[in-house]
Amino acid sequence: MEAIVRILRVFVFHRLTDLYGDIPYSEAGQAVISDILTPKYDKQEDIYADMLNELEVSAAALGSGMSGFGSADLIFQGDQTKWKKFANSLMLRLALRMSNVDPAGAEQWAVKAINGGVMTSNADIAFIQMQTGPTALNQSAFGQVFLVDDVSLSTTLVDALSGDPRLPILAARRSDESTAIPDLQGFPNGLDLTMLAASTGEANEDNYAHPNRMLVGLDGYTVFQTYAEVELMIAEAALKGWVSGDVEQHYNAGVTAAMKMYEGLYGPAAAVADGDITTFLQNNPYDAANGMEQISTQHWIATFFNEYETYSNWRRTGYPVLVPVNYPGNVTNGTIPRRMTYSTSEQSNNTANYNAAIESQGPDVMTTRMWWDVN
Repeated sequence: MEAIVRILRVFVFHRLTDLYGDIPYSEAGQAVISDILTPKYDKQEDIYADMLNELEVSAAALGSGMSGFGSADLIFQGDQTKWKKFANSLMLRLALRMSNVDPAGAEQWAVKAINGGVMTSNADIAFIQMQTGPTALNQSAFGQVFLVDDVSLSTTLVDALSGDPRLPILAARRSDESTAIPDLQGFPNGLDLTMLAASTGEANEDNYAHPNRMLVGLDGYTVFQTYAEVELMIAEAALKGWVSGDVEQHYNAGVTAAMKMYEGLYGPAAAVADGDITTFLQNNPYDAANGMEQISTQHWIATFFNEYETYSNWRRTGYPVLVPVNYPGNVTNGTIPRRMTYSTSEQSNNTANYNAAIESQGPDVMTTRMWWDVN
């Protein structure tokens, strides 16, 4: 049970540091235990080193039976084997995250993760099914946003899914409900409805692709990591020469898992036929000359509904190549942000450590890059 909690703690802190960079870590949560009310900010490099060690120790402590959490474990219902796979899969994710700044260390940890045993099927996906109530805390965040606000899918994503059998599963025009249609269009990047009307004369957002409603119910899923992501990461590790194995085989396995996972989560209406997957891979074969771009682009698509990972892996790899927009009033001069800024309360409540973090990492602005973000 302790090992499971340590793995979950790593997951939380890896999301935090990947959004902000240097954060309170070694002294975080010590207010009651050690009377530390103003925790220092640890360097992201040091945080990564400790998170990887935590995953290694925790995975080694797990057995093959059920933990004492049982059904209170909302992710794996106490299954230690699945937690161990999740720990090693997270280890692989973190290893690749630092591949541009510490390639030797990244290779060492990637090999250790894969040899330790990562996810092997869609049955290993780490997720929580949310509920319709009793409060918003129990509900899917995507459902809360997509069912209320006018959120469209961008031209970038819809165009990338051209000829992909996932398009009618992930997207639908609101005016057509969930009916699959052949002419789905993405909303032009960088425009709002007023700008769209001025630019094209079009004023009806319902004519553009939206997230398919069958995927965004209040009782939908919060996904932490998938088998599809793992296979694509192994493909990248093989491409880098870190592990043996056929890159194309792992690439195809990753794409296939990404296409089939929606059926397992949402039922037959979200199924992609095996024949359609075969046809897609035949029409879009793995190309070693563009291997990194293909793997990263499929990773980007596979992490739909996991925006944290989509954002982080894009910053690491630079793929797919995105065209920034210069929306009026933006604070990054028309560039894509590289991080989130710290809470304003830190400036007054933890001033000395906040200032030390800025001196170490750089200005507290969205364009400052963190340790692993050098692409």
